[in-house]
Amino acid sequence: MPKKKGAKGTKLTLKIAKKAIRMTPDGRHRLTLSNMGITIFPKCLFKLTNLDELDLSRNSIQKLPDNIGNCSSLRFLDLHSNKLEALPKSIGNLAGLTHLNLSNNRLISAGLPSSLGCLTSLKILNLGINQLDTLPPSMEALDSLQELGLFDNLFIHLPEFVRGLRNLTKLNMKHTPLSYVQGDGEEMQKENSEPEEHVYLVHESSLCRTCLKRCKDQEEGLMRGGGGDAYEEKRIRTYKGLLVPNSVATVHQDVWRIRKVEHMQIK
Repeated sequence: MPKKKGAKGTKLTLKIAKKAIRMTPDGRHRLTLSNMGITIFPKCLFKLTNLDELDLSRNSIQKLPDNIGNCSSLRFLDLHSNKLEALPKSIGNLAGLTHLNLSNNRLISAGLPSSLGCLTSLKILNLGINQLDTLPPSMEALDSLQELGLFDNLFIHLPEFVRGLRNLTKLNMKHTPLSYVQGDGEEMQKENSEPEEHVYLVHESSLCRTCLKRCKDQEEGLMRGGGGDAYEEKRIRTYKGLLVPNSVATVHQDVWRIRKVEHMQIK
């Protein structure tokens, strides 16, 4: 794995990139360059013609090259937590993409090209935590899309074409003006299915300032909201017909101490 170089970013060579490629359990070639301090999309990656999955998340990339569409072998592209404000038109040439993560960037609606509608193989698209209020109408062609993340954006209205995506089963619009109006961040779920809770464990150093602050605030809220009596009741819970260690004993240990002292005095 390439070494970090600090504030000036990481100089990535083709040799280093090739050594960092790993084979996934399903036989795909994956290159992970997450949290490497990269500021410019490495040109050497265009020479990796057999690359299936590319992870450039948690860097400081502000712009994708105009010829990003030349990475035609990609099936999985993760660019979350960068500084992207717009996408080049050629991204529509990545016709084989099934997973695209662009969350936690600086994308605005004017920066989304109509060519996104050419990504007809997409199954999962994450555009959460950006500054979007509309989507290109051309995205109605994404018939294979199953999951769409639009959370933490500026949507007031649900894009018309979204309801027509026949294979879409999950739409996350939490923390948008629309979700507060309707009181429900999960606009679409399969009937009779439970909402899924996804939890990812990462070190604090891997989080951007915004995400770190959000986690700290949630942690403090839980600490303040955690009830003493309710917690104590749960901690010493007993079960009918059973004696649970440290439950009944915790309640009566003071009484037992007194009896033990009296017994010792009698001796």
